[in-house]
Amino acid sequence: MAIREQVVYEGGPHIGDLIINLLIGLTLVGLPLTVGAIVRALWLRYRITDRRITVTGGWKGGDRTDIIYAEIVKVVKVPRGIGLWGDMVLTLRDGSRLELRAVPKFREINDYINQKVAAKNLKVSGNSV
Repeated sequence: MAIREQVVYEGGPHIGDLIINLLIGLTLVGLPLTVGAIVRALWLRYRITDRRITVTGGWKGGDRTDIIYAEIVKVVKVPRGIGLWGDMVLTLRDGSRLELRAVPKFREINDYINQKVAAKNLKVSGNSV
């Protein structure tokens, strides 16, 4: 029996990231940024549910990372694209970090992740509300 998950966000990076980097790519200096944005647009996918965060990426989308909220200890967000999208860095209990680049609706997603992290860490620590 599969466990049902409520999907909060499912999709790729914000389209504005690709458009801005394509414009920057018109200069020779901006070509590496453009290539990175194209690769992200093609193969990077986020799935944020009430149980976990899944990031699929890498060459042709071959790498998958699943993180449960109880493993996250810190969330940092950085707005980009005049605040239309942003980057997030999730710091995990073991000290490793997971970077989410060009996340659409990143403020709402950041608030949701922080809410879930606070609830899960409260349960793990044994404190009750």
